[in-house]
Formats: sequence, C-alpha cells, structure tokens
Amino acid sequence: MLREAAVSALVAPVSTIITLVMIAGMCGAVLLTSGRTVGAEQAVIGSIDSAGTRAIVIRADSTAGLDTSVLDRVRGLGGVEWVGAFGNADDMQNSAFPGGTRVPLRQVWADDWSPAGLPSRPPQGEIAWGSRTALEQLGMADPVGAIADDDGRGYAIGGRLALPSHLDFLEPALFAPQPKGSPGQVAVLVVIAERPDLVAALATAVTGVLAVDDPTKISVQTSEAIARLRGLIEGQLGAFGQTLTIGILILTGILAAVILYGLVMMRRKDFGRRRALGASQRLIVALLVVQTGLVAITGAGVGSTVALGVLAVTGDPLPGYTYVFGLIILSVAVGVLASVLPATAAARREPIRELRVP
Repeated sequence: MLREAAVSALVAPVSTIITLVMIAGMCGAVLLTSGRTVGAEQAVIGSIDSAGTRAIVIRADSTAGLDTSVLDRVRGLGGVEWVGAFGNADDMQNSAFPGGTRVPLRQVWADDWSPAGLPSRPPQGEIAWGSRTALEQLGMADPVGAIADDDGRGYAIGGRLALPSHLDFLEPALFAPQPKGSPGQVAVLVVIAERPDLVAALATAVTGVLAVDDPTKISVQTSEAIARLRGLIEGQLGAFGQTLTIGILILTGILAAVILYGLVMMRRKDFGRRRALGASQRLIVALLVVQTGLVAITGAGVGSTVALGVLAVTGDPLPGYTYVFGLIILSVAVGVLASVLPATAAARREPIRELRVP
C-alpha cells in the first residue's frame, strides 16, 4: 500500500505539489504566528520559573531560637524542592593579611549541596568555599589559602563558590558546609518550591513548622507576586496561541478538503480504471488517504524546517520540540482527514461511468 501510494503521488505531480505546498504553508503559518507567541511565552515562563522566583527566604533574629532541627520538619512538607539553612555571619579575614577586609562566613546545612553553589560532595567541617566577590575582597586571586576570625577560629579555602541567583542576597559569600544532623543556630532558611504557584501555600506551611521561641523575630520573604504574574502571562498568551492555531488549522483543513476534492475529481478516470480492474472502494479510500498522509508528512517537515529557520535568523525565541512535533502531527492529521471526504466520493463513483470520461 505504501509503495503504491508513493508511486501514485509521483505520477500525479500537480496534486502532490499543491498538497505539499498547502501543508507546508499551514505549518509555516502556525509557527511564524502562534509558534512565535509560544516561544516568547516559554522564554518568559522559563525566566519566571527559575529557582529565584520560587524561593522562600526566612530570616531569624539570633534570639528567635531557630535551629537546624527545622530542616527535618520542612523536608516533610509537600512541594519542597530544596531547603538549606545558613548560620549567623562570622566575619573572616585572610590569615596572610591581618587587618585586611572582613568577609562574612556562614555555616551551611543541606541534603543537596548543588543548589547552594557547592560541589556535590564537599568536605565538611573547617573548610569554606568563597564566591568570586568574597575571594577578591579577601585578596585571594585563586581559591587557595586560609581565613580566620578575631577569636582565631580558622577555615581552609576549599574552592570557588558558584553562587546561584536565589542566594545573591548573601553576597559576598563564604560557605562552610556542615555534617547532616549537626546542631547549629539558623539565621537564614531558604526553601525552594517545586512550582511558582506553590509559593504562597508553602510559605504558610513552612512558617507553621518553624517552632521558634519568638515568632516576632521571624521575617518571611516570597515571590508570590511573581507567581501570580506567571499565571496571568501563561493564561493570556496561551489562550491567544491556542485560538490562533485552531483557527489556522480549521481554515487550512477546509481549504485542503476543497482542493483535494477538485484534484481527486481530475483523476476520476484513473480511479475508475482501478475499480474496473477489481479494486474495492476501501482500497481506493485507503490509497488516497495514505498518499495524502505521505505528502502531508513531507510538507509538514519542510514547512516546519523553513519556519524554524526564519525564526532563528530573526532572533525570535523558538517554541519547544514538543510544540513543533505536536504541530507536525496535527497538520498531518488535518491533511489526512481532509482527504477522507474526496476519497470516499471517488470510491463511490461507478467505474463504467468514469471510464467514459474523455
């Protein structure tokens, strides 16, 4: 069937080219309009969905009584992607330059160190990692050396800290990872929600499990407003893109059905000959549908490739692969469905009558 459909498409170049151009134009039109909108939406949503916009930052005064036991309670909450605890700042200076610039160091407790900008398995204890800014202020061109506070407590520098955006407020940063379960006082608790829409509810839940001595010494900062903005953007742009895509597909589907009907009627003598030679109505329908499907797949691939190339050249954000593949499948489906009515009409015509057509 596939071989016969391919041969049938090649021996009817006019109908094949028209169908191919029509499907390619449909895919190109959708990608250059709705696809551009979807790409912009995904770019904006991707920026909003960064960890910084899903962060809940809880600051505790030294007299609040917040300690590292809170980590176990927060981990048990639903919707938590990551939680990290940071101790009180301890001013450090380069041991090689007494009296130099002081940079705050914080002890850190977490299960996963990567969201804190640390190596996945850092040595723990008296070893610290510093951000580029912190190391520059300490006078360390390379992340090598030692630091100490006024009481003589020292740390060796273990490497450079890749400070993530959701912890920028701690810059300049020196982090000393601590063993899991070790006790300590927490000054800053950072919780990352799995999704922006969970920020508000999760902030309330986290506040309820802090178990501090004085709740008035606690302050909570969230990105709830950004989460609401995300929903607004996604709703408006998504609705516009869907309406535009559906409109183009419906219009193209109707146009395809009309054109294919005309092209099929032009070939009615060929179909009459096949019927006279013993082809069934189902075979004629299947042949036309498969032929249209093969041409539609080619046209969808060509149209999508050209449209994506245009978007890339103009610097517009590209829609995701899922959207592109979904559009190709939908375009092929529209072409195939549009061919069913003409194929059925051709299969039902009497072969003797069609063979009399000059």
